[in-house]
This record gives sequence, C-alpha cells and structure tokens, in this order.
Amino acid sequence: MPVKSYLAHPHEGKKEQLLKDLSSIQECEVLPAENRDLLILVTDTEDIDSEVILEEKLKTIKSLKLLSMVSGFNSKQN
Repeated sequence: MPVKSYLAHPHEGKKEQLLKDLSSIQECEVLPAENRDLLILVTDTEDIDSEVILEEKLKTIKSLKLLSMVSGFNSKQN
C-alpha cells in the first residue's frame, strides 16, 4: 500500500477551495497548516495502479498550485 505525504500549495486565495477539493478524494486526508498558506496531504492507496490513478486526479485540481512530496513508502501486504 503506497502511503505518501505532501505539502499542497494552493493558488492565491484558494486554500479553502483546495481543502474542499482534496477532501473529496477518498484516498486523501488533508490538514490545513496553522501558520502557512498550505495544506498537509496524506494519501493511501491499495496498489501502484491506484496510486497512478490518484496522481492523475491530483493533476486536474485547478486550485492546486504546487504539490511537494515529503515522504513516501510502500508496505507489502501479507
């Protein structure tokens, strides 16, 4: 299961919209930063194919200016 964390930077004035957009995606958990105009995004997908589909969804979000990966790992299922 690929798990990744990101810093999601919104376009100016679009932080709330980006929070809404990312929160609507099942594989995403989003937390707003308290001291910066950005969001913390954690994604969790079932497999690599699901991860690729999620990445394509993220690319279509108009309120998202920049997505910076902080950490990523893949844990094997038993």
